[in-house]
Amino acid sequence: MTGSIIDLATAGPVRRKPGRIVGLVAGGLVLMLLCVLGVAFTLLDGLLGDSQSAGFGCGTGSAVNPAGPMPSMGELTEDQVRNAAVIIKVGQDLQIAPRGWVIAVATALQESRLVNLPNLGANNDYDSIGLFQQRPSQGWGSVEQLSDPAYQSHKFFERLVAINGWQTMPLTVAAQLVQRSAFPSAYGNHEPLAAQVVDLLTGGASRAVGTEFALRCAVGTDIAASGWTVPAVGPIGSGFRTADRPAHQGVDISVVKGTPIRAAAAGVVVVAVCNANVAGLPYSCDQDGAAWVGGCGWYVDILHAGRVLTRYCHMVSRPAVSVGQYVGAGQVIGLSGSSGNSSGPHLHFEIHLNGDSSNFGAVDPVPFMNQVGAPLVGSSQ
Repeated sequence: MTGSIIDLATAGPVRRKPGRIVGLVAGGLVLMLLCVLGVAFTLLDGLLGDSQSAGFGCGTGSAVNPAGPMPSMGELTEDQVRNAAVIIKVGQDLQIAPRGWVIAVATALQESRLVNLPNLGANNDYDSIGLFQQRPSQGWGSVEQLSDPAYQSHKFFERLVAINGWQTMPLTVAAQLVQRSAFPSAYGNHEPLAAQVVDLLTGGASRAVGTEFALRCAVGTDIAASGWTVPAVGPIGSGFRTADRPAHQGVDISVVKGTPIRAAAAGVVVVAVCNANVAGLPYSCDQDGAAWVGGCGWYVDILHAGRVLTRYCHMVSRPAVSVGQYVGAGQVIGLSGSSGNSSGPHLHFEIHLNGDSSNFGAVDPVPFMNQVGAPLVGSSQ
């Protein structure tokens, strides 16, 4: 299949509060989300060679020093990175799990672009100030207190951890329960960049799993702090664009028929359909396929923040989700099978960048999932 998928996950309006221009920084900055792989793989190369953080692996990363020198972070200034460091340091001091750091940084990116904004007068939403645009009149603290990024961060985490189940919620839901935005979906636009910032400052903490300070990586339904999880647990039977299968645009995860397939990250379902044919004629997906059958069988495409698209092929029956539906990370979207071009039960899993569902957008899922803290079982990396 070829073509492009529009970015349904980010098609909505940017968050604005009445009377305030959101993200007003030096005349107004517009968020340009970093391509997940472009920076992520660069960070991975650096982190694996960093002796200080190597021992943390997929754990909580190294301690952050906001007063120290700040690393370069592409589109963010040194002051913006330093403010992110303050947020993370407060989270570390409070022993908040790394997922909370990602949520907090993403929220601050949406609210202020990580700039400690003063009262903006006519462009301000009432009396909102600071990194998180918290309001003194709403009980967040005094003007003096809320001018301190560390104080604001503490108040954010204080309210976040009071939410039952925040660790496994989509970032948009958790952030909204704290901040009460008019456009909660906008928080999710910043999740990839927030995870990259956390990784850069901590040596890979966005790959930490769940709510524990544990030195382990994601398996099963555990969700990494980056918001990603493995779609199914099983050895990789066939890799990405191998010598014998150069047109293989994903990996085949070996699982028995009927194994739950889970969304690898939160997103919007953009395809849920039967795709099977023999010599160009339709072929039922409600039966096992074969090598001589073409197509993905019953399959699902999900569009995630940062215009990352994931594909899940060869389901045994009609997917459990429909087009336009929002799904959370780890949500069951169907059951594994052998429909379409398949010689046995497995999950064919693909990752595409820039919302491009053609072969040009496909990347190897193994290093990608490694970087986001949800390594595929049986992979060599």
